[in-house]
Formats: sequence, C-alpha cells, structure tokens
Amino acid sequence: MSVSVESGKAAGDMAGGPAERGGQQGAGDVRDSNKRQREGAGQEALRPHAETAFADELAALAAQDDRPRPARWNLSPWAVATYLLGGTLPDGTVVTPKYVGPRRIVEVAVTTLATDRALLLLGVPGTAKTWVSEHLAAAVSGDSTLLVQGTAGTPEEAIRYGWNYAQLLAHGPSRDALVPSPVMRAMAEGMTARVEELTRIPADVQDTLITILSEKTLPIPELGAEVQAVPGFNLIATANDRDRGVNELSSALRRRFNTVVLPLPESVQAEVDIVSRRVEQLGRSLDLPRLPDGTEEILRVVTVFRELRGGVTDDGRTKVKSPSGTLSTAEAISVVTNGLALAAHFGDGVLRPGDVAAGILGAVVRDPAADRVVWQEYLETVVRERDGWKDFYRACREVSA
Repeated sequence: MSVSVESGKAAGDMAGGPAERGGQQGAGDVRDSNKRQREGAGQEALRPHAETAFADELAALAAQDDRPRPARWNLSPWAVATYLLGGTLPDGTVVTPKYVGPRRIVEVAVTTLATDRALLLLGVPGTAKTWVSEHLAAAVSGDSTLLVQGTAGTPEEAIRYGWNYAQLLAHGPSRDALVPSPVMRAMAEGMTARVEELTRIPADVQDTLITILSEKTLPIPELGAEVQAVPGFNLIATANDRDRGVNELSSALRRRFNTVVLPLPESVQAEVDIVSRRVEQLGRSLDLPRLPDGTEEILRVVTVFRELRGGVTDDGRTKVKSPSGTLSTAEAISVVTNGLALAAHFGDGVLRPGDVAAGILGAVVRDPAADRVVWQEYLETVVRERDGWKDFYRACREVSA
C-alpha cells in the first residue's frame, strides 16, 4: 500500500480527521498547537523561536519581496539571505544581521536549500551553526521547531517515526498508532527539518537519512506504506568538525549533503561586533538593566580568546600556548553576559575587568593541571606587559590565586 500525502497536509493527516483518529493528535494538530503556544507566549518566552522573535522583520521582508520563491517557501532566496545578513528595505525597515560573516557562505547555503540537496553546516564549536540553521528554517518555512537533537542516545525513531504503544498493543500497527518524527512531518508538509550535531548520532541511525535524502521517501514497512516528500522539503544538519572520529558520516550519506563550512570571525572587530550584538539580545531577554558601553571589556575578552586559541598574540610578535578548550565566540558571549549580570546586580552598573575575570578563568582552565599553567604563563608574559590592561591583569590574578 502506498500512502499519498496531499500538498500542505501533515503525516498525521494520513489517518483522516481528529474524530477518525479517535482523538489522537496528528502532526498537523501538533504543529497548530505549537503555533498557538508560540503566539500565546510571544516575547514572554525566555528564548523565543526565531520566527517569533523576528516576526516583524520576516513580515516586512515577505511584504516587499517580489522575487521568485521556490515551492512553499515564505521568502525568496534573496530575501532569506537579506534576513540573515541584514540590510535596509525599500520602505526603510532595518533588518538586523543574524550572521556576521562572508556573504557568499550564506548565499551558497540558501541556494542549496532551493535544490534537492540537503545542507550540512560544519565548523568548530561556537561558529553559529545552530543559530544559522534556526534562522534559515524560520525564513524559509516560518517554523524552526522541526528539530532532531543529535546525541549518542538518539534512536532511529527520532528520525523516522515512532509508535503510540497503547494504540499499538490495543489494535496493532495502524496509522492511528503512528507517531511522526519532525523529519516525517517536514516531508509531508514541504517544510525544512533540522538535525543538530549529526556526528553525535550513532552511525546506523545516521544512515536512516540516506533513503530520505536520495529517494525523498520514508518507507513504513509495518503498514506496507510510505511517505513521499512534497516540494519544499529539505533538511539542514549541523556537525562539529572537532568530533571527527566520534561517528563520522558514511560516504553514502555525505554525498547527499552540500557542505558549508562556517569559519571563525576573521578579525577582532568582527568578533567584537558579534559578541556585542548577542549580549545585547540576551540582556533584553533576561531583563538585565541596560549598561553603559562595555566595548572595552568585550574587546579584552575577545582578544584573550583569539590569542589563546590561535597560539600567537594579535601583533604576531609573541607565541603563546593554547589551552585544551575551544574558546569560541559562543563562550565569549557567555563570559560577557555573565559579567553583565554581575555588574548589574552586584556592581556599580559598569562592566569592569572584575566582572569578566572569573568567567574567562572558567572558560580557559578546563584541565586544572595543564590549562592553569597555560593561563598563568599568558597572564605574566602577555597581559601583564600590555598597556592599559593593569586592572584586567590584577582582576585575573585575584581570581586565579
């Protein structure tokens, strides 16, 4: 038996209406419920989904977007790229940048989603892979929640489908008992699915994606049926290139993806801009008081992280040892956000060296034996001798003692 899925219907709708399903919640019902929850919660959510947090920008882009759109896309590829990179629309609406980096990377990623190839975002930790993935899905499909989070324990059912065991035991395999995965729902509705940390998923589970990505079909052998993807379906996966050797992708699966590597920020100023922007957004969501300009301390945090992970000072004159941690942009954002909270609640409202020193120590010293030596050497040979960094040096020495 072949199950045909009509345009715009969810996988759960294969079983008919809610009454026919005996009150079971199908994929379409789940999506509607999720949408209502997002609309009801609005900005009250601690971390709103991208399509909620930036709903005004997405609406403005859609209203002024007169370029061709692929099937079931909310925006044209040009508008999706504008949403991620930022810009000013003809009516004066300012679209804030979501990603700061080479434009061509975003253009290639967006173009990939408009083809029948899946997209793999690859990079070291903290290069905004998840962030870019979420915003791409929000701009293309208006829903970034069709997500599979990869871990060592992710089962095959998370990618294919599962079963309502009460229904299964009572009536045997049936469409009523079927629980669609986010990937199955995306296939049936022509949406964008996301798989985070693909290389963390066991290899045999990863390979369940091969048929989905090559044949655009998800077999359901228990029912003698299948779900065929409708136009608009695609998949974005992310992977950490530090995880090589954990569960590397098979050559068959890797061929189904176009790989886009997200680099670390090219310059200190670019990274400072990224950290400043994200800290401001996080500060608003956490209701932290708006503080005076903290760019000086952000610059110090970013400089320390870049020098330690690069193994050389910014001027190229002094080589330094690198610690075991990644010291990514994401970790710099975390350090500054924590410092912001300290300054707001326990300081004088100004971000100072003492507010970020402990966070830097925690980020750098992951291995108490080896990393502490690296940090102490860096403090004494680089930070101590740098003009204008005396307060920062003293604050770091104090928390390192």
